[in-house]
Amino acid sequence: MPHLLVRPSAPDAGGAVHRITPASAGWRYVGFDVFRLKAGQAAQQSTGGEEHCLVLLSGKARVSAGGKEFGVIGERSSPFEGAPWSLYVPGRSGWAATAETDCELAVCKAPAEGRLHARVIPPQDVGLETRGKGTNVRHVRNILPDVSPHAESLLVVEVITPGGHWSSYPPHKHDMDDFPRETYLEETYYHRLAQPGGFALQRVYTDDRSLDETMAVSDGDVVLVPKGYHPVGAPHGIDLFYLNVMAGPVRQWKFTMSPELTFLTW
Repeated sequence: MPHLLVRPSAPDAGGAVHRITPASAGWRYVGFDVFRLKAGQAAQQSTGGEEHCLVLLSGKARVSAGGKEFGVIGERSSPFEGAPWSLYVPGRSGWAATAETDCELAVCKAPAEGRLHARVIPPQDVGLETRGKGTNVRHVRNILPDVSPHAESLLVVEVITPGGHWSSYPPHKHDMDDFPRETYLEETYYHRLAQPGGFALQRVYTDDRSLDETMAVSDGDVVLVPKGYHPVGAPHGIDLFYLNVMAGPVRQWKFTMSPELTFLTW
């Protein structure tokens, strides 16, 4: 199995610091790239048999997709500053982005036939919710939730976990293709820290412990979740952001809680 913790590289000639493919992750559905572009720098990709969701994590970019110009999107200077601007790009298409300012751009990918149209997802269309109680409280931004009809496979969400809190907790899993009880969804976590010198913790483990890894996560790391439970902890004083990408054979988020911890509040 590939290493679950993926550190960012130095930006390549195109500005990419992460290029995660189904082949490199050892699975079938989810791809994920991150670009750190300087003002004036451009990135572009063809989607082929995938749909893409571009999420402006910070900065502004002029974007186009499917032969249509969408203008400049993006307004926050960090992913901790509110809901993002995003761009959905269907399969059998392509996109281009030119940085108006220095920007950080995530590209979320999953299989698609190209049935939908390119569209901008502005911040006002991002669903906001708070989950949990006490030190289990976290703040969720639903970019492409399973109730949205605007994707074929992708599920995309941002989460802010305050320092001293837990997230993706109580532990849950979605690694069985057993709809409607549970759905098989591969998942990536792209972690950003409000205090970059700090760290967070993420554990990925199965009931039989055939997979059981606990990772110290630094700013800019990606954690792969091929199966199992995957809780996250943010130490005191270290606010944590992560961007989740999920995809599988059924575009529904149905999960099973850890049987030992079902008494806790989700």
